[in-house]
Amino acid sequence: MKLFTQTSGEGPDLVLVHGWGLHAGIWDPVVPLLEPCFRVTRVDLPGHGRSDWQGQDDLDAVTDAVLAVAPATAAWLGWSLGGLVAAQAALMAPDRVRQLVLLASTPSFVRRPGWQSALLPVLLDTFAADLEEDYSGTLNRFLSLQVRGSEDGSTVLRTLRAKLLEHGEPAAAALRAYLGVLRSTDLRDRLTALRCPVLLLMGERDTLVPVAAGRQVAQMIPGARLQVIAGAGHAPFLVHHREVAITIQGFLQAPNMSYAGKQHG
Repeated sequence: MKLFTQTSGEGPDLVLVHGWGLHAGIWDPVVPLLEPCFRVTRVDLPGHGRSDWQGQDDLDAVTDAVLAVAPATAAWLGWSLGGLVAAQAALMAPDRVRQLVLLASTPSFVRRPGWQSALLPVLLDTFAADLEEDYSGTLNRFLSLQVRGSEDGSTVLRTLRAKLLEHGEPAAAALRAYLGVLRSTDLRDRLTALRCPVLLLMGERDTLVPVAAGRQVAQMIPGARLQVIAGAGHAPFLVHHREVAITIQGFLQAPNMSYAGKQHG
């Protein structure tokens, strides 16, 4: 069974991939601002929202599943875990990913030698263990972690909690599997292979994916652009949706060469 998708708008194709525990409805604040310029396809990851869980338990498998329902050629926007999927799609199928926007995402979500702007591995291990004992409480704690530092954290947290169960609970097996993906994935050595224009869009106050990580990644990807949303946490598009949409639109509609060699932030 294919993943659930929702398509709206007119223009060049743009694929949106959400983060851990959520679903495609999380994009509601920003999609109306993108629809006049792009044909937007939102995807529910396996075991999330209205997509069934069929055991896609590693990054390659979930990326294959998203590629199977994505337009033949499109720009891709991935948030958090979705950024790993979008980057992997650009690496696995470079002819299908025209441009890449990594929103509050990183090639390695946990700390490793030479990579300290990330989470302690034990944090994700604890979440995985807690899922077995307190499924709902663990989900809510993870949502709270996502808004930490944001200038309007209470508003963002209300939005995340309201969206979380809008289409039922995410599959526990999917949540466990994708915590494993976040824990184990390290794409740093592969970033130089990216051949499409890349925008790194970060929240200034993000504590899950610090701006420092974005600065490091901008040095790894030839010609990458880094843009920081002031006052934003891990989900900039929920409060700063207009600024996020304008930034994305400007990047995707500009001639590719206009970003070559540029970095900001």
